[in-house]
Amino acid sequence: MPTLLDFVGNTPLVELTRMNPNPKVKIYGKLEGHNPGGSVKDRAAYSMIKGAVERGEIQPGMKLIEATSGNTGIALAMIARLYGIEIELSMPKNSTRERVLTMEAFAATVTLTETIESARDYADEKVAEGGYLMLNQFANPDNYMAHYRTTGPEIWRDTEGQITHFVSSMGTTGTIMGTSMYLKEQNPHIQIVGCQPTDGSSIPGIRKWPIEYLPKIFDPSRVDRVMEVSQAEATQRARELARTEGIFSGMSSGGAAHSAIQLAQELEEGVIVFIVCDRGDRYLSSELFG
Repeated sequence: MPTLLDFVGNTPLVELTRMNPNPKVKIYGKLEGHNPGGSVKDRAAYSMIKGAVERGEIQPGMKLIEATSGNTGIALAMIARLYGIEIELSMPKNSTRERVLTMEAFAATVTLTETIESARDYADEKVAEGGYLMLNQFANPDNYMAHYRTTGPEIWRDTEGQITHFVSSMGTTGTIMGTSMYLKEQNPHIQIVGCQPTDGSSIPGIRKWPIEYLPKIFDPSRVDRVMEVSQAEATQRARELARTEGIFSGMSSGGAAHSAIQLAQELEEGVIVFIVCDRGDRYLSSELFG
């Protein structure tokens, strides 16, 4: 019989039928909220924990610690339970209450800090004190390799090799790095488009990192184009996805959808796939759907 982990990945790919401005272009959203933990981060979390266990990096009595803005923490908390590993998660205090409660429901310890950067600093300090292992999603190859092994092949399969553009929000950059690696191997002409917030915009899950915090797994050569999206645009698109397409998602997904729609307006023809990172029920206590 299958276990919960057998259902990580193989998420649906659905066409936008009402928001697409160009009838000669197809736009598809990959619904990562259908993963068991409710987000695309299930893929990386499973890959990182499984890799650490197989390499013997998690010793008896050792705890995991990770800095997260939310979805990775939920995925790690869920999967750590399945492996019988204790975990502490540090995250910015402006994270939605739903995320904190979900992590705690999986018996994780949650420590709130001022920002995601300070959450990363806190995790580094705990590792230095001893007794903790940090998987470090920002520098761990198992993060992007999860998408090389699963997300990329699924998109190639489900579009029957017809994809011309891949659009993804950039946070840790694991999704866009691994998917780019796979898709470029199949067809080097596929365009890889990353989404970043405009200056002053706060969009959970999308970051424009200060240079000292830039994820070590990020390779700019794997991204053909970066499109900036504002907080207002990401919010409006997330609401529009729910109200017109029935796709209930968070603000980072709205940002990716906005970029995909903008891109469709520029093309004569094509097949665009964007990542719908998670489900909207993680944001009900925020102003996203207020």
